[in-house]
Amino acid sequence: MSDISGELIDRVKFAQQHAQPLKIIGANTKAFLGRDVSGQPVNVAAHSGILEYQPVELVLTARAGTSLLEIQQTLAEQQQMLSFEPPLFSASSSGSSGGATLGGTLAANLSGPCRPWSGSIRDMVLGVQLINGRGELLNFGGKVMKNVAGYDLARTQAGALGGLGLMTEISLKVLPMPQLRLSLSLAIDEAAGIVLMNQLSATAKPIDAACWLDQRLHVRLSGSSASVEQSARAWQLDYGFAVDTAGQQFWRDLTEYQLPQMDSRQPLWRFSINPTSAPLEVRGDCVIDWAGAQRWVSGEQEIEQLQQQAEKAGGSVALWRGGDRSAEVNQPLPQAMQQLQQRLKHSLDPDNILNPGRLYSWL
Repeated sequence: MSDISGELIDRVKFAQQHAQPLKIIGANTKAFLGRDVSGQPVNVAAHSGILEYQPVELVLTARAGTSLLEIQQTLAEQQQMLSFEPPLFSASSSGSSGGATLGGTLAANLSGPCRPWSGSIRDMVLGVQLINGRGELLNFGGKVMKNVAGYDLARTQAGALGGLGLMTEISLKVLPMPQLRLSLSLAIDEAAGIVLMNQLSATAKPIDAACWLDQRLHVRLSGSSASVEQSARAWQLDYGFAVDTAGQQFWRDLTEYQLPQMDSRQPLWRFSINPTSAPLEVRGDCVIDWAGAQRWVSGEQEIEQLQQQAEKAGGSVALWRGGDRSAEVNQPLPQAMQQLQQRLKHSLDPDNILNPGRLYSWL
């Protein structure tokens, strides 16, 4: 546990005075995200430690550099968890020694397969402390559930990739662990799999993950033992699902982006679209997660064609990993949205020194 907030404030103030761009780094497990940017590295990983944890209130506050693994281990002692199931990017999967940090996970807005049912990290954020581009230490939100007044700047940090402030502390809502998790699988083609995923998601069953790939649909049930077992029996009889004994490893590989279809040597594209959309017209394998709302495609693709498909399906596409990181990697925004983003950036980082251009070239 270490508090280096004073050093971080001094670093930002110096950078502002000398018009020096800063490249914010945690454990560096997600350096592949966003556009390539230059700047003097400022490392937040040493600013770590759990500051407050109230199991009865289901609230945890930790410094931004705290590893997710440490947080998960602390929560597990009380049979609680981070409900958004974030990737850990452990040493074995990312080459990083420490694994993902809390601040980096919020900055990247990363959530696992349970996202549509349990919410994202953005949904669980109660408050954030950050250093703005002037070197001022600011607090947004709080440490209780009902504490939102005015513009929710705490949650705007989700997906901002560090461009709206250098986060120092984060307060989160946590949830109890389920009594039982059980994975099922079924051989089915892509189009029928999309329909069935959406059909199952609309039921009152305790489903918390649904993914299709390689002609097979995988679903996961989580909750009380009685509810999970009853639902599993019903789906085995009604649809022909079978218990997937390798399910735990499958969901871990999906969460950590380690499925063979997510080959790290190829560009990886992420679609966020209407879950009921028809199969995408793309080359290569497609991984369909979040019951159809999130789809992954690897390999060299025509970005304009992918963007057209994403817009037609009511969403967007991003070059998530690999490829040309000097160009834009995210779907273009409408002019009004772009102007709003620029005003928000200017209010928090008027000299544009915090991860400039990482999310968009104009931000």
